[in-house]
Amino acid sequence: MRPTDFRHRHYLHGLQGIGKRVLSGALLLLALIFVSTDLSAQYTGGRNRNYQDFQAKKLYFGLTLGLNSSRYTPFRSEEFLFSDTITAVNSLSGPGFNLNMIANLKIGKYFDFRFLPGFSFAERRLNYQRTARGVRETQRSVQSVFVELPFHFRYKSAPYRDKRMFVVAGAKYSFDVASESRARQSEELVRISPHDFQVEYGAGVQFFFPYFIFSPEFKISHGIGNTLIFNPGLDESTVLDKVLSRTFTLSFHIEG
Repeated sequence: MRPTDFRHRHYLHGLQGIGKRVLSGALLLLALIFVSTDLSAQYTGGRNRNYQDFQAKKLYFGLTLGLNSSRYTPFRSEEFLFSDTITAVNSLSGPGFNLNMIANLKIGKYFDFRFLPGFSFAERRLNYQRTARGVRETQRSVQSVFVELPFHFRYKSAPYRDKRMFVVAGAKYSFDVASESRARQSEELVRISPHDFQVEYGAGVQFFFPYFIFSPEFKISHGIGNTLIFNPGLDESTVLDKVLSRTFTLSFHIEG
C-alpha cells in the first residue's frame, strides 16, 4: 500500500487554507449586509416595505452558491479486532462548494416547499494508521462531483424590518458522477457507492431588498445509507462495517 504523497498533502492543505479565507470573507459580507439592512429599516421607520412587494408571488426562482465541508463516519467491523496491521481508522474533512438552482412554492403565509437541483464538489478522506514495519499513516482521498436533488420544507417567522428567520428540513438524493473514473484509476482504493440518501436540517435569515431576497443559510446533512462497497481482498475495506456521509454547508440564496 502506498503512503500519502507529500505534494498531494500539501495541495490538500492549500485547499483548506483557501476555503477558510473564502469563509472569512463570506462572514464579513454577511455582517455588512446585517448593518446595511438595519440602517435601511431605520430610515424607513422599521416597516416591511420590501417584504410586502414579494407577498404577491406564490412561486419564485433563484440561485444558490455554497461552501461545504464533507467527511465520512466510518464504523469498524469485527475484522478490525483481528487485524495485525491497521490499528485505527479516522475520517478527515475536506473542502468543497455547491451550485444549485431554486424553485420555491409558498404554502400559506409561513411555509415553503423548495426544490434545489444542482451540483456539489466535495472531498472526503479516510486516514489509516498502520503498524507493519513501524507506525505510519496512509490516506485515501475521495474527490466527488455530485448531482444533487434536495427537497426541503421551510418554516419562516413573522417579518421584522424586512428580515425574517427560518428553519429548513428535508431529504436529498445525490449521485457521484466521478465514481466510475476513480474505479478505473486504481483497485487499491476503498470503493464508495455513487448513490447516497441524506436527511438535512438547518436555519438561516431572509433579507428583503427591492429587487431580490438574499438568504444566508447553514445546513447539516446526514447520510442514512451505507455507502461502502465491500472488497474482501482489500484490508482498508475489510476493517470497515459501513461508511456514512456527513456534510456541513454554508449557502447563499438569491431569489426573486
